[in-house]
Amino acid sequence: MQVRRFEHFDDLASWADDWDRLSDGVPFRGWTWASTWWRHYGESAVDCRLAVLGVFDACGSLIGVAPWYVAGERGRQRVIRFLGSGEVCSDHLSLLARPDQQRVVVGAIARWLLHANERPDDASDDAMPWDRIELIGVDADDPRIDLLTSHLDLSGCAVYRRLGTPCMWSELPDDFDVFLSGLSRTRRQKMRRLKRTLLDSGRAERHIVTCRRQLDSALNLLIELHQRRQRALGRPGCHASAAFEAFLRDVAARQLALGQLQLHSLWVDRKPIAAEYQVTGNGVVYAYQTGIDPTRLDLEPGHAMQLASLDWAMRQGYREYDFLRGDEPYKSFWNARRCDTVEVRIAAPRLGARLRHAAWVTGSEVKKWMRQGWNSSKDPRE
Repeated sequence: MQVRRFEHFDDLASWADDWDRLSDGVPFRGWTWASTWWRHYGESAVDCRLAVLGVFDACGSLIGVAPWYVAGERGRQRVIRFLGSGEVCSDHLSLLARPDQQRVVVGAIARWLLHANERPDDASDDAMPWDRIELIGVDADDPRIDLLTSHLDLSGCAVYRRLGTPCMWSELPDDFDVFLSGLSRTRRQKMRRLKRTLLDSGRAERHIVTCRRQLDSALNLLIELHQRRQRALGRPGCHASAAFEAFLRDVAARQLALGQLQLHSLWVDRKPIAAEYQVTGNGVVYAYQTGIDPTRLDLEPGHAMQLASLDWAMRQGYREYDFLRGDEPYKSFWNARRCDTVEVRIAAPRLGARLRHAAWVTGSEVKKWMRQGWNSSKDPRE
């Protein structure tokens, strides 16, 4: 068993297919998503280095990946994070390994991390001193992250876990009417009426991008609708970030070529009212971003787009529809189930790192207590 650190994606390119095979079909763990994110957020960042760990067996085959980078923060602190972190808001991130090999892979990664911190001033290829690890967008029941935290906790690291923002998902049956029958009576009647009077009336058209020449105009529409809706709500919208928009356009072209991208738009009376960016993998549709026309709320564009997307997904044989992070009320409308996530923070087994960690945990707990106290003191009728 050998662990190798990669500082350049070019050195990893020959293992891209192996990387994807280890990703469990989750697009946010895949080579395309991670490498595109690094191109737009990591390569030009100050004091930011790629720190992907590849685990190889005795035959030289890639059997595990820690898809990480390390960033400088507050002077000399070095923080390890997942590729895809930050404003891109990637979900279901994890260490990559086959289920039958995850124990040996995670053990090798944990030992490498501990060894890399034993000689912080060592300039050898194996040295990658770090102060803490921050893992966000992780499923609460992820066994690989549990194994990693257990290894490091037993080796003197300080580990802190807290609940993050949950993901929401719906199971998809084979038949659309069966899915609707699982909704409450009021919701079921409302959706059947919307489907009959809008989607099946001949007024509505659903467009799906199928080739590269359609992509730019479809993305322009999604971005326009998303930003208009966010500005109507008094928010800047994620496309106010030039880096995010450049990332999305780049990754969309790459995912379309791989057959992972499903970019839908819904038109009524030949005018667009909604658009949705989806990625797919392993029988699951992941709804990454939606935009609606805030001037046509009378047509319920959000519900109409969701109805059309779910109908399409079931017709294509997908078994799950993942609304991703956020517990907004509209997700519960579709009887979506909750998938808890956690945020994990691990301090290196050095006195300075553990003291900074303890101070941060104390401050975090005080802030949580104050928020809970404020919420409980409010009038529940407000």
